[in-house]
Amino acid sequence: MNLENYIRDIQDFPKQGIGFKDITPLLSNPEATSVCLELLATTLADKNINKVIGVESRGFFFGILLAQKLNAGFVPVRKPKKLPFETISASYELEYGTDTLEMHIDAIQKGDKVLIHDDVLATGGTAKAVCELVEQLGGEIVQMNFLMELSFLNGREKLGNKDIFAAITY
Repeated sequence: MNLENYIRDIQDFPKQGIGFKDITPLLSNPEATSVCLELLATTLADKNINKVIGVESRGFFFGILLAQKLNAGFVPVRKPKKLPFETISASYELEYGTDTLEMHIDAIQKGDKVLIHDDVLATGGTAKAVCELVEQLGGEIVQMNFLMELSFLNGREKLGNKDIFAAITY
């Protein structure tokens, strides 16, 4: 199955000049969702992951499914003032502005083996900020998973030698 057939391009969203990759057609198709989940999980066997981070908001969809598949805890990373408990934060630059992410201070324990999942690796700013949060709490980043990588934006360069997997690469 070609998962790219389930990704819709939306021009000028969320602002002029941005080409947005819409995953809702993939999510609305149970077979495509299942194939995508299996593909995202292919490189995770025997990695002893005990926490899966899902990045707001589209990283939540497959993040929680991966956590269940791995029998691991799920940790939401959210935009400011969305989490009810005490948080740590990291700021980052997007291809269309700046933003901040937060995570509960008790979400990751020292030595936790962590999978970071998000929908897209673009410029790498979001992913780098999440790495900073995990490392600040003493977690070990085992792998970073993305539904899509926009390789022409060179996001991998910001992430150093992290183990990165993308189901689809543009």
